[in-house]
Amino acid sequence: MRDTGVSPALALTAASAPGLDARRPSKADQVYASVKEAILSGLLPPGSAIDKAALCDQLGMSRFPVGIAVGRLAFEKLVVVEPQHGSFVSRISLGDVREFMLIRRALEGDLAAEAAKARLPGLDMELARSLRYQATAVEAADHAGFYRLDVGFHRLIVQALGLTHAADMLERLLSHLERVRRLLTTPPGHAGRTLEDHRAIADAIAARDPGMAALAARAHLERTTAMFASFAQQNPTLFAEADHA
Repeated sequence: MRDTGVSPALALTAASAPGLDARRPSKADQVYASVKEAILSGLLPPGSAIDKAALCDQLGMSRFPVGIAVGRLAFEKLVVVEPQHGSFVSRISLGDVREFMLIRRALEGDLAAEAAKARLPGLDMELARSLRYQATAVEAADHAGFYRLDVGFHRLIVQALGLTHAADMLERLLSHLERVRRLLTTPPGHAGRTLEDHRAIADAIAARDPGMAALAARAHLERTTAMFASFAQQNPTLFAEADHA
């Protein structure tokens, strides 16, 4: 049974919708950006109803741009549209997450090894700077800030290597996993353990040890996968075995 107790009373405004560029966005773009951020951040959790009428009232828009925005989100599998029932935030596919994490372990393990082989002093400095910022975010319990730094840490390695195709693949993986990765920033102690994993990766790269770098990257993602499995078991209503609940 759907959890329809959560409607998007999101305090969303067109002016503050995230992810928009300097050009004036269309009304559908504004709704899309606002609702997508609410879904990715967990403000609209999996299974919750998308109240189109409430969105129209909150954003002062007609149903047409709202319908277009919801359609885009459905195409991205973030929303499920059920005729005669309504639109709902899609539950997270357990199978998809397991597969994406499997690919990430293989890809990022090899990228870490290549970074160690490449001997990039500039990368060493960037990773060290990122670790300092991450430590500050952990101390401040800044989950949103730590999440952004976590994403940035992994991007630094592939960007330093100049591997554009690998960078594109990593971006797609991170995009598919964004909801899960944001959810996993909140359990107590996770950010601190992630910071220690990142230090192990950076240390192995700085030591020019490809084997240890690959091992550290894969161990980090294996621990994250195990934490995800535990989190999913404790929060079964957020997940589904298939693509759609």
